Amino acid sequence: MTDTTAAAPATDTLSRLEQEGEIAADYLEGLLDIADLDGDIDMDVEADRASVSVVAEGDSRDLQRLVGRDGEVLEAIQELTRLAVLRETGERSRLMLDIAGFRARKRERLTDLAREAVAEVRETGESKRLEPMTPFERKVVHDAVADAGLRSESEGEEPQRRVVVLP
Repeated sequence: MTDTTAAAPATDTLSRLEQEGEIAADYLEGLLDIADLDGDIDMDVEADRASVSVVAEGDSRDLQRLVGRDGEVLEAIQELTRLAVLRETGERSRLMLDIAGFRARKRERLTDLAREAVAEVRETGESKRLEPMTPFERKVVHDAVADAGLRSESEGEEPQRRVVVLP
């Protein structure tokens, strides 16, 4: 007899995250229609959260309006999309939204920043305080620091909350 109880929670979680992605995709398709913008929507599940990307069918400059200055509009659209998921499922979502590759490029830059901080901390043996960051940015840096084998913590209050890389 095979025990399937251990696999059930993982399958349930994946199914729930896929449902979140589908709800988000429907919401974003409506938004793109209203804004008269062209874009394809890609869905994925990564790190125990639904991930949805709006990618340009051609020139990505039109989608830049949905990113805004330093991702401010993107953050607002992500929250609206999470609220659409909440309305449909009754559960708060940790869905991650990317538009025109903005977050992917930012993740690469932050990972490089984290590697530089790790190298400096290893060289000096002293903690390194980074500039204030958004929750998304801090998560990327914490993950990169952990991957490099060091510890980090957040300190301060929003909007001045920052990552400290520890020796």
